[in-house]
Amino acid sequence: MAIKVRVENLYKTFDTFEALNGISMSADEGDVIVVIGPSGSGKSTFLRCLNMLEKPTSGKVFVNNVELTSPKVNINHERRNIGMVFQQFNLFPHLNVTRNITLAPIEHKLMTKKQADERAAELLARVGLSDKADAYPRQLSGGQQQRVAIARSLAMNPSLLLFDEPTSALDPEMIGEVLNVIRDLAESGMTMIIVTHEMNFARDVASRIIVIENGLILEEGTSDDIFLRPKEERTKQFLKLVL
Repeated sequence: MAIKVRVENLYKTFDTFEALNGISMSADEGDVIVVIGPSGSGKSTFLRCLNMLEKPTSGKVFVNNVELTSPKVNINHERRNIGMVFQQFNLFPHLNVTRNITLAPIEHKLMTKKQADERAAELLARVGLSDKADAYPRQLSGGQQQRVAIARSLAMNPSLLLFDEPTSALDPEMIGEVLNVIRDLAESGMTMIIVTHEMNFARDVASRIIVIENGLILEEGTSDDIFLRPKEERTKQFLKLVL
């Protein structure tokens, strides 16, 4: 199976704060890697370094065997293969749902308007929002906005999807509808790296779980390894607090 993501000795420092302290990991095609750990442990910074929204201080990131950390790489071109879904939905308020989804493929000349509109209709059906094609973000619930954001991230046909706490801004009753969409993507074989505080969801979907604390990987393993047989005392303490 092809290696989709490879990270070598990743460091990120903000002024004097060391957010990442030498993270190395890899993900194979079709893997669902779930990243958990205490708030402020470096999870979101790690995710943002994977598509170079944050430039690492040192270390290397490879996606599809291309080194994104190389100064020679065209990062905007490579980012087309990496979808990202944020905590806040980041939809354009002045564009309707279809236009939010079709903007990037049309701007990047990857699809004609007709092709992009057809793809948007497919994706809205996939996330259960076919009836909202002409709605504006303000007319949608938080859960619906996040599902549109997921559809938008899929519009470029990425080979990797990154999720940065996709349910943390949602009311409890809306969390399930978003997690169900992500679960369907996992079952379809999409390669994903997900930062989340939803532990039951993590347990269900992860092919591997990575526990990060103080910018380091504390331990990693299958769901059963982490939730039933954690090795590190700090992991045990963390899970006691969140389960």
